[in-house]
Amino acid sequence: MVAVDLWQDRERFQGLVSRLKIGKQVYEPDRMKAILEQIAAYLNGSRNAFDIVVDWSVMSPFQRDVLQQVIAVPYGQTTTYGVIAGRLGKPGAVRAVGRANATNPMPIVIPCHRVLGADGRLHGYSAPSGLETKAWLLSREGSWLI
Repeated sequence: MVAVDLWQDRERFQGLVSRLKIGKQVYEPDRMKAILEQIAAYLNGSRNAFDIVVDWSVMSPFQRDVLQQVIAVPYGQTTTYGVIAGRLGKPGAVRAVGRANATNPMPIVIPCHRVLGADGRLHGYSAPSGLETKAWLLSREGSWLI
């Protein structure tokens, strides 16, 4: 899988996928059924992890490295942009880590909502309703109190 879009806007999604430079795009809703079921189960609280294969090849090497750190953050836990930068051996790259998260092509599947600022507060989320959605996802996982 190369992308998830939370906006429910096919044109927006096609734009996202075209920026990933994956070649020919094919719209096949039937192939997505199992993935959509997993995401729905996560959102309704009956699933804590995904067994969706992520196509890392559509990302830059740095973004891939960052998002592989993000996908390793366990359900119900959080980390910070700074911790991820440090794990990558680039402690000065906190803003770049934030940018890699901001351009995450698979939110929820790659749980960028689990990444907080150094102050422990929410900073940025590109889904509809932004930080409100990020807070809801964290609350749903039991890792954030609203």
